[in-house]
Amino acid sequence: MASLAQRARWAPRALQHRSGDCVVLSLSAIPRESRAESTRSSSTSPGFTWTSARYRYAAPTTPATPGTRSPVEQRRQYGGSRQPYHRSKISHRSTHTVRPLRGFHTYFVTHLPSSSLHPESSRPHGPGHGLPRDASTPHTTGPGSSPAVAPPNMMSRELTVVRIPLRRAKHHFGSSTARGSRAYNEDADQAGTIDIPAFAKRAPQSVIRQKPGEAKPAESALGDPQIFYFGVFDGHGGTQCSHFLRDELHGYIEQASNEFGLRSTLRDAKNLANEQEAYSDKPPLSKGDALDALDMKGPEEVKEEKKQRKEALQTNPSGHEKPIENIETALCEVSDHEKALRMERSLVDEYRKTIGGYFRRFNPQYFDLSEDAGANSAISIESVLMYAFLRADIDFVAAQARKPDPDDSRVSDTPLNDDEILGAPHATPSGHGIGGQTRFKGGSTATVALISTPTPAPFWHPSAHSTLLVAHVGDTRALLCDTTTGLAHPLTSDHHPGTPGESRRLRRFAAAGSMVSGDSFGEERIAGLANSRAFGDMRSKRIGVSAEPEITRVDMGPAQYTFLVLMSDGVSSTLSDQEIVDVIKEARTPEEGARAVVEYATEVSHNGDNATCQVIRLGGWERRSEGGLGSLGTKEIRDIRRAEAQDPRRAKQ
Repeated sequence: MASLAQRARWAPRALQHRSGDCVVLSLSAIPRESRAESTRSSSTSPGFTWTSARYRYAAPTTPATPGTRSPVEQRRQYGGSRQPYHRSKISHRSTHTVRPLRGFHTYFVTHLPSSSLHPESSRPHGPGHGLPRDASTPHTTGPGSSPAVAPPNMMSRELTVVRIPLRRAKHHFGSSTARGSRAYNEDADQAGTIDIPAFAKRAPQSVIRQKPGEAKPAESALGDPQIFYFGVFDGHGGTQCSHFLRDELHGYIEQASNEFGLRSTLRDAKNLANEQEAYSDKPPLSKGDALDALDMKGPEEVKEEKKQRKEALQTNPSGHEKPIENIETALCEVSDHEKALRMERSLVDEYRKTIGGYFRRFNPQYFDLSEDAGANSAISIESVLMYAFLRADIDFVAAQARKPDPDDSRVSDTPLNDDEILGAPHATPSGHGIGGQTRFKGGSTATVALISTPTPAPFWHPSAHSTLLVAHVGDTRALLCDTTTGLAHPLTSDHHPGTPGESRRLRRFAAAGSMVSGDSFGEERIAGLANSRAFGDMRSKRIGVSAEPEITRVDMGPAQYTFLVLMSDGVSSTLSDQEIVDVIKEARTPEEGARAVVEYATEVSHNGDNATCQVIRLGGWERRSEGGLGSLGTKEIRDIRRAEAQDPRRAKQ
């Protein structure tokens, strides 16, 4: 007679005729010897992942019957997004209703003029919105969805609600990648919208007021404007970790926000009263007013600022300028403070027991682990991002530790491993498995940007206010281009073991400091790794290679910045920050800008690393070449580098 553990492994087959069903089994009824066997197979069995030490989840499976559309066909129908995987929520402590998670949307919902969907030949020119008409599909807003982006100053009777794939909106977003001279490309990137409460600072009351006839989307169940999500992931040792982050990290953020019970900052009565009083007498801004109000700097003023930056750069061992100053964290309301604090403590305790080493004294930023923590403890969107990053990392590492080691046959048939990482991963938000059939020992860096607006006006509109959050691990990089000066403002700092901040963090644990050494090129490494923070890298977790994100918050005023750039180190290690933004200034669209940056980086690169770049249009895009020196500040050096790269003698040197 089959054991309960065996029947559990057979459960997905028995459920193939019931789409959307799932099975939850308690391990308390499974004998210990059968439990060990089942845990080894669960990591690689299709349709089976873990949710906790007590429960197992069997993901739903659907047979390929005649007339049934494939997952690829379904994604095409729904604008390129994955469909949600329905799974049971196991929580005996939950005190609030948990909203079902939806699939990641690679599109955004907006209003387009009806005339742009069906243009009239009598009109001399189009509406100038720059959105792809051929890629738009009609959209019906359902319960729980965010309101559509509302372009200001458009009459509501002329608008149609549509969804537009973000990667097709080349005038607003661009992405490009190249493998360089490497055998394959380990980079990955993602872009779309995610379902979390708004974290933007409430806009001035004058901006919230809408003009007569202006489009006003209906309030949804969530009621907040869409949150845009962008991410670049640079894998090393393979693609498993970078692809895991591309497919799952946004889901971890959504899930953490949901389970924390995070509430929108746009519905905070205290903030509303204070900001309405401060801005009630300011008139609303139009697109032209916002662009004309900018105090553009001349070349001489910018040259002086560049000189000061160059002097400061000489004292920075990372080779990059210091990141932009982070503004104060805005606290959020949560439905259950005790549950949020309990989740933070539980995760830290899991790190201590599962990995140990550096994490025995682990106290993440934005977590409140004090004994007197209570209802007045600080909870913010930064706390959610910290939890999501750490949760995703330990799930990935624990999943790899339970798989057979392809390099050591002696331990391939037991759950033990040389890295002493014990424990079971939780189920991924999508319900998919983690990694391949054997243990993956590589990892990935990550830079994620979230943009929240206080009104349905899109963040790329010149008069829009918005809040930018960047969460960063490793040496991928993010930049903002200032509209008035044309200068690059870094949002991240490289997490290398030789930088002062990382050196102090690692030396809190004595063994980690002794593992830092220099390579033949003079670069400091920790256990052979160039990055002291990364996802994965299970062999170096215990000495401090963690996925604690460095989080930066920026409030962006009307047309204050021209564009945002995310890139892998194949770009940032080859080009200076100013070279990158100057190349983009010369492009007509963000898509052309991303492609030009990647082509230039691969052309002049000496190591041929993978290169990936995302360019996101912001409010000052139309004046991107007017501030300071425009794109001419680095043109001479770029021409010299291109000439050297094309020199046939270069390959012989």
